[in-house]
Amino acid sequence: MTREIAVVGAGYWGKNLIRNFYEIGALKTICDSNADVEETYKQQYPDIEFTTSFQDVLSNPEIKALAIATPAITHYRTAMAAINTGKHVFVEKPLALKVEEGKDLVSMANQQDRVLMVGHILQYHSAVIKLKELIEEGELGKVNYLCSNRLSIGKIRNEENILWSFAPHDISVILMLLGEEPTRVQATGGNYLQQEVADVTLTTMDFPSGAKAHIFVSWLHPFKEQKLIVIGDRKMAVFDDVGDDKLLLYPHQINWVHRMPIASKAEAERVDIQMEEPLRQECLHFLECIRDASTPKTDGHEGLRVLKVLQACQASLDGYLKPGTKPIADLENKRQEKLPEKYFCHESAYIDTNVRIGKGTKIWHFSHIMKDSSIGHDCNIGQNVVLGPDVTIGNGCKIQNNVSIYKGVTLDDYVFCGPSMVFTNIYNPRAHIPRMTEVKPTLVKRGATLGANCTIVCGHTIGCYAFVGAGAVVTDDVRNHALMVGNPARRIGWMCACGIKLDMVDNTATCSECGAIYQQTGDRVKTLNP
Repeated sequence: MTREIAVVGAGYWGKNLIRNFYEIGALKTICDSNADVEETYKQQYPDIEFTTSFQDVLSNPEIKALAIATPAITHYRTAMAAINTGKHVFVEKPLALKVEEGKDLVSMANQQDRVLMVGHILQYHSAVIKLKELIEEGELGKVNYLCSNRLSIGKIRNEENILWSFAPHDISVILMLLGEEPTRVQATGGNYLQQEVADVTLTTMDFPSGAKAHIFVSWLHPFKEQKLIVIGDRKMAVFDDVGDDKLLLYPHQINWVHRMPIASKAEAERVDIQMEEPLRQECLHFLECIRDASTPKTDGHEGLRVLKVLQACQASLDGYLKPGTKPIADLENKRQEKLPEKYFCHESAYIDTNVRIGKGTKIWHFSHIMKDSSIGHDCNIGQNVVLGPDVTIGNGCKIQNNVSIYKGVTLDDYVFCGPSMVFTNIYNPRAHIPRMTEVKPTLVKRGATLGANCTIVCGHTIGCYAFVGAGAVVTDDVRNHALMVGNPARRIGWMCACGIKLDMVDNTATCSECGAIYQQTGDRVKTLNP
C-alpha cells in the first residue's frame, strides 16, 4: 500500500490513528506542533517523517490525505485548508463547532471532489453494525426508546465541554439506528469544575416516529461505562462497549392482565459477533473511499446532521444554565430544511403557513397542506389530498387521489400511497371525547407501497419496501419486503425492492427483474447484495 496519509495531531487520540495507519501501511507523516514528542515517535516509527509544520504537510504532493485529530476548535480551519489544497480529509468528531462551518466544509469538499469523512467510530463497531441489522430485520420490533450512557473519571478538558467531547458518538449512533433526525431536544447539565465548561449533561431527543432517546455523559463518574440500551416492543438490546458481552438481547415481554401491564422477564441472549478493531475498520474505510472515489458511511453530510443536533443541544443547555432563555430547542427535521421554492401548486390547492415544500414537488387540484408540515423534493401529491397538521413526507413520495395523512404519520423517502388508502391516528375515537393527546404514531419506511383502499391502523411501522395489497387492513407491524393482503392483513410472500414478487426456493430468491438476491430467515428476509 502507498504511504500517503499524514496524521495531524499526535496526542491523546491521534496516537491511535498513527498506529492504525502505520500498521495498514498507509502512514507517511506525523504532524504535531509539540516538538517534544518527536523523539518518542521517531523511536516507535523510525521510518516515518515527523514535522511540526502544518504548511509542510499541505505543500507535500506525496501526501494525498490528512487524518485530523487536533482539538475540536481547530477542525474547521484545518480541514478547510487541507481540502483547499486538494487533500482528502478524515476529521475526528465533531466535524466543526458551528453548523455553518460544517456546511462550508461539505460544500468545499464537493467542489474539490475530495473525500470528507468524520470520525464517528461506533458506526464501524461490529456490535453496532449487528444491532442495526437486528433492528432493520424487525428482531426488536418497533423501537420505542434508546438510552445511552458514556461515563468515566477524566480525561477532563477545558477547550470543550462534555457534550461536545463525548455525546457526538451517541448522537451519531442513535441517528443511524433510527434512520431519522430529532424534531426536538432538551439538555440539562452542570458546571462543577470550571465555570463555563459543563462536566455532566443529560439530553432528551424526540423523533418523528414517536421514539425518544436519552444521552447521559459525564467525566465525573466513579467508573467507566459505555452502554447503549435499545427498547423495542418485542425485545430489548444492550450494547456494552467495555463489557465482555458486547451485545445482549433480552426477550422480556409486557403482558396485559386485567387491564394492567405485567412484566415477564426472560434470560439474556448473547449475540455472537466477529469482533474487529473499530478504528482499524474506520481507517480502512477511509482509504477504500479514496481509492474507489466512493462516499464514506460517515461522510460530511452525516457529520453535519450530528453537528446540527449538537448545536441545538448546546442552545438548550445554555437555556437551562442561564435562566430566562429557552431550555428546549425545536429542531427542523432533515426533510424540513429550507429548499428553493421551485415546486408546482395548482391554483385550487391551499397551503397553510409554516409549510416547507421541496424542489420539484407537484401539488394537484383541491389538496390542502396544513400548517407545520414538511414535504420533501420530487413528490407528487394528487387531487383532494389532505396532509397535516405537523406531518413529515420524505423525498420522492407519490400520494394518489383522496388520501388523508394525519398528524402522527411519517413517510420516509419514496413511499407510494394508492388512491383512497386510509391512515388512522387514534385507536379508539369517539366524537364526543377529545383524544388528540392520544395520537399513536405510524411510520412508513423507505420504498414501501400502500395499495388502493387499504387501511393502516395507527401505532404501527410499515417496513422498507413492504407491499400492502389493495383493500388490506393492517393491524400490526409489517416486516421489510413483506407482501400483505386481506383483513386483517397477513403475509403471503416477499417483494423485491424493485416491486417484483420473489419466489423463494430453499429460503433464497433471485429477483427475475433486477437480479437482487434475498435470503429468508424465519419470518424476515434480507438482501445479500444491497
